[in-house]
Amino acid sequence: MPTATKICGLTTPETLAAALRGGASHVGFVFFPPSPRHLGLDAAAGLTGQVPGEATRVGVFVDPDDATLDAAIAAARLDAIQLHQTAPERVAAIRARVRRETWAAVAIKTRADLDDAHRYAGAADRLLYDAKTPPGGLPGGMGLRFDWAMLDGLRHPLPWALSGGLDPANVREAIARTGAPLVDVSSGVESAPGVKDMDKIGAFLKAAQS
Repeated sequence: MPTATKICGLTTPETLAAALRGGASHVGFVFFPPSPRHLGLDAAAGLTGQVPGEATRVGVFVDPDDATLDAAIAAARLDAIQLHQTAPERVAAIRARVRRETWAAVAIKTRADLDDAHRYAGAADRLLYDAKTPPGGLPGGMGLRFDWAMLDGLRHPLPWALSGGLDPANVREAIARTGAPLVDVSSGVESAPGVKDMDKIGAFLKAAQS
């Protein structure tokens, strides 16, 4: 099976087009105002309207309330919900309520953090293993990676994806090392925080699919 790919934090028609042209299976849109990749609802609606049916539109949220979710789902016609810093019980409630594929991000620094992933069994549809960021910082998109060796021999409680510090230069190694069925990149294809680079997007997708 070819590795699925997600380009996250897209904010412009040009970079979205680059992701789709390169064969991204998933495209991510951030709904979190502190992030440099945050999208307003009107902008999100305009972008997601350009996504063909074969690509999955993923909305990225940080422990959102119902009103935030409802507004984003309606405006951006989201296919999937990616939740950061959200407790398993809340993830389960959101999944039951919105009836869309629901991802739970698990912030990883130590093997004990991976043990927490089992708490999401039955609550989410997919786990996103991401690098733990420093306290007070953004929950993702910081270009940090965790030690992939921690995934060796892990019995994944759910389908999963790999994120955190991926870029065009290391994604092929990451896939070979971990067997990740889906890889997710944001800052690794940027020229500055929140500014996607079309050439880097293309290079990442080519490397991930080779």
